[in-house]
Amino acid sequence: MRAVFGLWRWRHNPLCRATDLAEAWVALVALLLICIAAPATGWVTGALTNASLQQSVRIQQEQRHPTTAQVLRRDDDDGEAVRGFEAVIDHRMRTSLPAQWTAPDGTRVTGSVPAARQAMEPGDTFRIWTDDRGRPVNRPMTEETAREHAVLAGIGTTLMAAGLVEGVRRLVVWRLVRRRYARLDQAWAQVGPDWGRTGAGS
Repeated sequence: MRAVFGLWRWRHNPLCRATDLAEAWVALVALLLICIAAPATGWVTGALTNASLQQSVRIQQEQRHPTTAQVLRRDDDDGEAVRGFEAVIDHRMRTSLPAQWTAPDGTRVTGSVPAARQAMEPGDTFRIWTDDRGRPVNRPMTEETAREHAVLAGIGTTLMAAGLVEGVRRLVVWRLVRRRYARLDQAWAQVGPDWGRTGAGS
């Protein structure tokens, strides 16, 4: 960003090239976009994301209901006296238990639900969430979680916008540098063969 501070110094400098001024203006515009436009974009994205997630939170809290599930039996109650190695591994990887709970309309529902903890015994109870039909669902999102997701979305958008601006700036500067070197090569091709010759005007 040194080119930004060189704008004032280059105003009346006879050695200043057009590409120098263009590079300085590009750097200045990029700096303003990174400091102003990128955070503004992130803030708008975060606000919109938060509004959408808060609406989802309200819908989930209306449609999902807490209830208590009771374990009917252990998942290894299959009458086997000896379990093989593969069976033990499968047992440790399984996270569902047969249980019974009450649906929002008062009916009793039986099915497999994710276990709240390991080594649960028949008769143990734990809390689950169900939909209006009594089917197990995930816990509804909280307002705090929604805000955290919105903040992360805003920060991510800000960083991506700043990275995009910086990438465009680097690309433009790269093109300017290539044009500068191309003009130098053309100028050298014109005066190079006569450089140092007597009477060549050098």
